[in-house]
Amino acid sequence: MLPAKLTLNVLNRIHHGSSYPCLYSLSNGLLHMEGRRTRDGLHSDSSMLRRVFYSQSAIRPSLRLRETQHYGRRAFSLSAATIVNAAPAPVRPYLRLMRLDKPIGTWLLYLPCTWSIALASDPGCLPHLGMLTLFGTGALLMRGAGCTINDMWDRDFDKKVSRTATRPIASGEISRMQALVFLGGQLSLALGVLLCLNYYSIVLGAASLSLVITYPLMKRITYWPQFMLGLTFNWGALLGWSAVKGSCDWSVCLPLYFSGVMWTLIYDTIYAHQDKEDDVKVGVKSTALRFQEQTKPWLSGFTVAMMSGLVAAGVNAEQTLPYYAVLSTVALHLTYQIYTLDINKPEDCWKKFVSNRNLGLLLFLGIVAGNLWKERRETLLQNEEAFR
Repeated sequence: MLPAKLTLNVLNRIHHGSSYPCLYSLSNGLLHMEGRRTRDGLHSDSSMLRRVFYSQSAIRPSLRLRETQHYGRRAFSLSAATIVNAAPAPVRPYLRLMRLDKPIGTWLLYLPCTWSIALASDPGCLPHLGMLTLFGTGALLMRGAGCTINDMWDRDFDKKVSRTATRPIASGEISRMQALVFLGGQLSLALGVLLCLNYYSIVLGAASLSLVITYPLMKRITYWPQFMLGLTFNWGALLGWSAVKGSCDWSVCLPLYFSGVMWTLIYDTIYAHQDKEDDVKVGVKSTALRFQEQTKPWLSGFTVAMMSGLVAAGVNAEQTLPYYAVLSTVALHLTYQIYTLDINKPEDCWKKFVSNRNLGLLLFLGIVAGNLWKERRETLLQNEEAFR
């Protein structure tokens, strides 16, 4: 009886002011248990204690919605995977086909668009919210279309790799014809987004479709499919500027586009190291297999090239001090990624890969801050001229 009473006493102390509902329920169960006694008291209390623990289990792996309680308020954490899993069963395979449960790819496609839109904004002005929203919608649709095309091309390869064997086309949840119809729907919606832009941007955007279609084939042909992905994923660095200004200023857009391609070579080479063993088995190529143990020197070279392009784009766009301050932080971020990268640990490769979303957002904020600083600089120059 002594252990039971001690446990009860401890739990009573814990649940007062505690933020753990499982312990509160457990203490209630023990309080209820205290009034029940049988001839075999020790056996009865032990059995009851076990039942309370099992019935009030604090860990429920099947629970998709994580709940925490702080100061009497409940906060709920939702993820993209949770939303996809909550969708109706017939819709779920299509959402997984467009990788809606893994939004990192959409971010990496969208961020170069935001850089370009922000650079094209008038001095002292924030980026156009409507344009950012429009490009966000387009990135979601085009990333989904790209994944659909990729899975249609790679159905036989995906079946042989454990990580991709459960993809909807490879697993047979969606047929190729169904995927083709779904692809047509995504491209139609993306065309609707594109038609909201000016004529120059419509033509420029349509020109990227050939890259979207042919990129998945490159892994069969060359060890540099990541370069082709970079050309595809960073098209928004050209399109964002033209959507705002009506045409491209190549002195800004080309260095920005070049930097985006170098960035893609960095993060997608890191990503490819997760799959290098499976890639060898199925016979596809990647920069991870090309560089192997020399990956870090190659990534360091891409980092220098990326930063050079960003500096050139900033100079030609007349960017200001905050922009260059953020560039130094971006360089440090990339240096840390490369220095601490363990190419033989898939979990570390994934961690480094997804951290590039934060890097891209940081650069976007730097461009916005630099653009807002322009107004202050111009005001100071005007005041100096007025006092002369």
